[in-house]
Amino acid sequence: MTESDMSARQWNEKGNEEFEKGNLSEALSHYTNALKVEESDDNKGIYYQNRALTYFNLSNYEKVVEDCNSALKTCCNTCTVLYCRCQALEALGRFQEAYRDAEIIILSDPNNKHFQCITERLHKIVQEHNESSDSAKVSKMLEIAFYVYASEKERETAMINLLELVRNEVGVEEIFKKEGVSKIAQLVKVEKNEKILCSAIHIVGELCKNNISRTKSIMKSVGSPWFLEIMNSTSIERVNASRCSLQNILNTYSGWNNKPDSTRDEDLCEAHKSKIDTIMLCLSYSIRSRTLTGIARDAIIELIMRNIHCVTKLDWAKRFVELRSVQRLMEVAGEMEGYNSESLLKITSTTRTITSACLVKIYENVYYDDKTTFINAIDEFIEDKLHSPDIESDVRVVVAITALLLGPLDVGNKVVAKEGILEMILVMAGTDDVLQQKVALECIVAAVTRKDKVDAIINQGVNILKKLCQSKYDSIRVRALVVFCEMGNSGDSDATTRPFAYGVTQKLTEACTGLLINPKKGTNNVREWAIKGLSYLTFNTGVKKMLIKDKKVIDMMIEIAKTGDQSVLFGVLTTLVNLCNAYDKPEPEIIELTKFVKYHFPDESELDEGFVDRLWALVTYNVISVLVNLAKIDSQKCKELIARVFNAICILERVRGMVINEGGTEALLSLALDGTVEGKKQASQALVRLALTDGPEIPGQLLTKFVQPIVNFLNPECSVNDNCQTLTALCNLAEVNDSMRKHIFKEGVFQKLEGFRACEGVFMYSLLRLASAKLINLLFLSREVAIKYFEQDNFRVKYLMLLYKNKNQNINFAAAAALVKLTVANKEACKKFFDSNFWMEFLRSLLTNPSNNVQEMGVIFLLSMIRSVEDVAAKIETDIMELLRALRNKKSTVENKNIKELTSIALEAVAERSISKEALSVIRWERDTACRLGQLDLLNHLEIKLWVYERTENLVPLNVYSEFGRILTGRYFY
Repeated sequence: MTESDMSARQWNEKGNEEFEKGNLSEALSHYTNALKVEESDDNKGIYYQNRALTYFNLSNYEKVVEDCNSALKTCCNTCTVLYCRCQALEALGRFQEAYRDAEIIILSDPNNKHFQCITERLHKIVQEHNESSDSAKVSKMLEIAFYVYASEKERETAMINLLELVRNEVGVEEIFKKEGVSKIAQLVKVEKNEKILCSAIHIVGELCKNNISRTKSIMKSVGSPWFLEIMNSTSIERVNASRCSLQNILNTYSGWNNKPDSTRDEDLCEAHKSKIDTIMLCLSYSIRSRTLTGIARDAIIELIMRNIHCVTKLDWAKRFVELRSVQRLMEVAGEMEGYNSESLLKITSTTRTITSACLVKIYENVYYDDKTTFINAIDEFIEDKLHSPDIESDVRVVVAITALLLGPLDVGNKVVAKEGILEMILVMAGTDDVLQQKVALECIVAAVTRKDKVDAIINQGVNILKKLCQSKYDSIRVRALVVFCEMGNSGDSDATTRPFAYGVTQKLTEACTGLLINPKKGTNNVREWAIKGLSYLTFNTGVKKMLIKDKKVIDMMIEIAKTGDQSVLFGVLTTLVNLCNAYDKPEPEIIELTKFVKYHFPDESELDEGFVDRLWALVTYNVISVLVNLAKIDSQKCKELIARVFNAICILERVRGMVINEGGTEALLSLALDGTVEGKKQASQALVRLALTDGPEIPGQLLTKFVQPIVNFLNPECSVNDNCQTLTALCNLAEVNDSMRKHIFKEGVFQKLEGFRACEGVFMYSLLRLASAKLINLLFLSREVAIKYFEQDNFRVKYLMLLYKNKNQNINFAAAAALVKLTVANKEACKKFFDSNFWMEFLRSLLTNPSNNVQEMGVIFLLSMIRSVEDVAAKIETDIMELLRALRNKKSTVENKNIKELTSIALEAVAERSISKEALSVIRWERDTACRLGQLDLLNHLEIKLWVYERTENLVPLNVYSEFGRILTGRYFY
């Protein structure tokens, strides 16, 4: 045969021959010829691999890497090729790439000592190289960042790189060694480039993160006033950078890490009490500074709000009240954006909201006896202002009261209830001064939460309000409309009634929507109040039906929501919640208010129909993508409303896939882990609904994150239907893979299931027990879960036996199957079975159950007992033996023929439990003979017989070829 006629395989064989002889050049040539001739990618991979090994022996490492890359494209013997490439990369000094290959190799063979040594060696080299490299990088970046003649772009890049490098210890040490902190402190005072400046501030914050000694050193070098000084800016980026850095310092001193479940370390707080006090004092005295920008003031108030509950030992809420800081906050709360005055404090559109939230936090964290002191501080502020003869002071008092009504509501209600306060507000509303009218109306809107307030407003001010509804100023007219809209809020959870005559409600709705979409009148402030009016009106069924059909209005609301402006966002979200019927039942106080309002504005009742159609309409208006983006917002209350809308939308099965595809999964996971108690509950229920259906595939990493919120949603206080849905969702997750089953177990699902034992009810409780049994069955498909389940609590075997006691055959089968899995996996669980005082009754019940499937479970369960407990034969009473014989002797009409086979083996096993080693050898010989001769029925019988007799820690694998064997192996054993 000539060389031109040789096949690729023949060339490869010649190459192998030459390689073994040590003729590497000839081998190389032959492998190359094989690659030229071969057309199949699979075979090419082998030839590339062989040629790579040849190049390696010739020390041509670059060629080795090339051929290995080509071989890997065909997935050829991956581990061998990776090992070859790893060695070549190491020889070339490309240690990072070599280590990456070594990590992949060790994953495929974790117990290989040789691979372990290679991986450890490369890891050490890479680590040393990185440390050396990072140190050099930090020095270089510091040099560029502070070099005045470098270009701005170079300095920006250098500072950004420093921010990355400072997140590892080598970078931190180098910055301190080069006195980087003092350089940054000086730089910030003169730097004009905002990007450089913000990166520098963030670097200081990162240096302080979770390190007490570094934080002390930095605070000694720069001090709290430095942070407040650089925070006082009109740049949002600079303010945020300063706020985050200061928060990092407070977190380090108090042991908090910003995570939702994190708590402060009281001992750590006590140890650094003076440091925390200094920072909090600086913040408290800065609240009312007239030199502060509005966004800086907001940031300071937010810092106080986030840290006021620092720990009980420091009792900072009480200190805050004693330092007269409540009066300072009220001063800020009484400020109006855009109002010209000598005593003006710069604020933003969100300052009042933030101040209200801060007052709530302080009030919540003072002890019961100190709440009087808090209220006294409020009264002192109001009295001081009202003693002033100028109208400006009265206006500021009313604005501050509005903030109180948005914050600690009971304090605000007490203030409004004081003699003369409501009368003063109504007098303001009745003046011709637009500012006073606006301020009074806003306060009235905030006050209309109680029956007594509505009573006074209707008796004393309804004519004033009607007049203001006719004002030529849109800003006044819309606020007056909102008052009527709020009084018309039925507060009924299913919106079955309307408090106004439909014509009145319709006119109010038309007025609000007109102001919302009219481009000439639709300023942000007017839109904010128009949306607020709709948020009240949409409790009414008729308004919902009318509004959902108005695409212009819904589109406008969604566009406004996209901006994330919190001044209007709450109203938009509340309206969406109402359209979705996603609210809770009203409080008794609201119901009383509703009854009172209906007395003045009587109307007929009307059932709320078609909310499902409204949900679908909102989906077509692209509300899902808007909710996904809004889920990142900081406001906890807004997060709750977003979760409510999401949960309502997920009711529609056809929408769940859209929610997943548009990023709703990640949004709901964040909402389920961070927010109000109700918000987390709503988001968790939405995740349950997503897990209930076979929608588009969710990545495994995200699926794993589903588990915690869904398990948390299991609660005896929830409805049985909700709990059954949650268990079904967990069953769907448990079917994914073994890793998921272990994850569900680790989240404490069994403790939750056992908590349902106290639940009452007959039929619905049976559904709950069935769902629980099905989930346990699925989780026990993991041998590890079955073993750990028993280890955690010895009572759990008895729990499964109790679960079996039910008239429902599905529950009986599920419980019996779970017990079989448990006892097969865990020898100790078998022994624990006999500790129960009704084990004999239980065994009889299994064997006499009318269901063939349950009977089969009973026999397999008995076989598990025989396998694991030495004296089980002595414990089994005569009637159990008779039951087994009866099952074996049943006529061929028995549907499940497996029972006969199993009972025969069980009877034989009981009789021959003390079988000798010699007898076992005979059975093994018989089994091997049956296998050679292809006697499958006999082989099946002997395999199971050996499984019963061989008493080992691990189960003997069943090489069973019959249909019965496949069913038995796949369904019950590991």
